[in-house]
Amino acid sequence: MHDIELNEDQRMIRDMARQFAQTELAPRAAEWDQAGWIDDAVVRQMGELGLLGMVVPEEWGGSYLDYVAYALAVEEISAGCSATGALMSIHNSVGCGPILKFGTEAQQQEWLPSLAAGQAIGCFCLTEPHAGSEAHNLRTRAVLDNGEWVINGAKQFVSNGKRASLAIVFAVTDPELGKKGLSAFLVPTDNPGFKVERMEHKMGIRASDTCAISFDNCRIPEANMLGPRGKGLAIALSNLEGGRIGIAAQALGIARAAFEAALGYARDRTQFGVALTEHQSIANMLADMHTRLNATRLLVLHAARLRTAGLPCLSEASQAKLFASEMAEKVCSQAIQIHAATAIWRIIQLSGYTAMRVSRRYMKALARFSG
Repeated sequence: MHDIELNEDQRMIRDMARQFAQTELAPRAAEWDQAGWIDDAVVRQMGELGLLGMVVPEEWGGSYLDYVAYALAVEEISAGCSATGALMSIHNSVGCGPILKFGTEAQQQEWLPSLAAGQAIGCFCLTEPHAGSEAHNLRTRAVLDNGEWVINGAKQFVSNGKRASLAIVFAVTDPELGKKGLSAFLVPTDNPGFKVERMEHKMGIRASDTCAISFDNCRIPEANMLGPRGKGLAIALSNLEGGRIGIAAQALGIARAAFEAALGYARDRTQFGVALTEHQSIANMLADMHTRLNATRLLVLHAARLRTAGLPCLSEASQAKLFASEMAEKVCSQAIQIHAATAIWRIIQLSGYTAMRVSRRYMKALARFSG
């Protein structure tokens, strides 16, 4: 993408995110992947740089410019470390977004400044072990008792679950109403009724803390309901546009890292007296990878521009997410082929993956992530 397509502020944010990703994230991504945790100090740095408040307006302490700048930043962070890109995307889209759109002024004052600064991290508790994300089958319940909501139930696949200070929790308040009986709540994670049962051991993006969480008589003030009673499904679905743009940008960054690793290797590796890039089959593969990357970026930024303009973009965001995730699987597969046997044992700087084959499987899952 030529810089002429971006304004000065967008270029500045992209370049800042790229420099941070390549100097602070990429050198340690494999280490964090092995440890299953992103360094807390790095997350604080991201907050200081404004990367964790990119959908929050300045009046609430955020750094919102537009969704183009946000997508560019997510791509760059994901190219440096896929797990950090996931943390950033999830925190912005489903950690900050629902409070910004549905929160009362008191809720916004309490949470948005700290979330935007990275002093608090958000997570989104919707999916359940026996119901997935089907609203009419959710078993987590919230009952009003003497001015407090009492929540009981379990959630799974909660990204940022261990790191989070605030959870947006979906629970059934009116079972007889089906999907119209679902409501949303703001639950501080230091609540004694909130418990991280385990961190999931994943094949890839392992430094992103994906957790199973239980709620055992978790009592919160009545005022902690987010949005109107019974509007939980609408709140959950309202994040699809922004969330899918972020996921598409994340896949784009992961794939770009794979391409850059493969290109660097092909330039350095000689076979039959010439660099791999001089072999037409390899050159064709690299050209195909680069074409797919550029096509994906156009889809992502088109959806981002529509979102910025306040226009409906669910179809465009969905197209970008689907195309990006399938593209990333293809590009990672091609990167494996270019590295050949080296891909089996060499630690490749693919956004924190310790083996490129893992990223292929992750991209299959990413295509289904967030709806």
